[in-house]
Amino acid sequence: MSTTTVARSTPASIEFAKEASARLENQPAEKIIEWAAGAFGERFCVTSSFADAVLAHVVSKVVPGVPVIFLDTGLHFAETLRVREVVQRTLPVTVRSIRPRQTVAEQDAEHGPRLYARDPDECCFLRKIEPLERALADYDAWAAGLRRDESPSRANTPIVGFEQARAKFKVSPLAQWTQADVDAYISRYNVPVNALMRQGYASVGCWPCTRRTPPGGDPRGGRWPMFDKTECGLHTSG
Repeated sequence: MSTTTVARSTPASIEFAKEASARLENQPAEKIIEWAAGAFGERFCVTSSFADAVLAHVVSKVVPGVPVIFLDTGLHFAETLRVREVVQRTLPVTVRSIRPRQTVAEQDAEHGPRLYARDPDECCFLRKIEPLERALADYDAWAAGLRRDESPSRANTPIVGFEQARAKFKVSPLAQWTQADVDAYISRYNVPVNALMRQGYASVGCWPCTRRTPPGGDPRGGRWPMFDKTECGLHTSG
């Protein structure tokens, strides 16, 4: 069965993802990417928040020129944008910066200022989730940099999953990596890293909703610390 046929059938897509995930468990990230590139061809892309460029670097070695989608919310730290600039300049990838339909000023005018402080879920939807939906319209599958050791909510991340809400396959080539694996890869290949990651930030998102993480704390604990929220909604499970 071709991936085109699979993508049109939810039950078949779920089964396809489960079988692929089981087969790719314990395989090197490069092998997982080779599989994804073979299965989805030009309908495969990468997403990156540019906390570092590890995933983009790994994928670019296997699929030179791969599209890397970056959600340019208008609320990023300058350090994050600098990583994007370095990646665009030094890696064989095509960075696609996707912006929300409204600027921050336009959103403030319609929804009131500091929406992120009043309704972070709505702000995330407007500035991240909806732009991602538009960006993924051109693709059947994408690679995300999720790792199982990042937080309890990501502990069961499959190598390959199928998101029914989006009707897309999500591939997590780094799911089995630990922080030590990431650090070793960065050191070996001199991969660009967001400067904030060396300043007490274990996870970096938009500046209004990101704080330093206490040593030994949940790496996602610095995200939306004012709310009972650790995920923006980009990584749905169904």
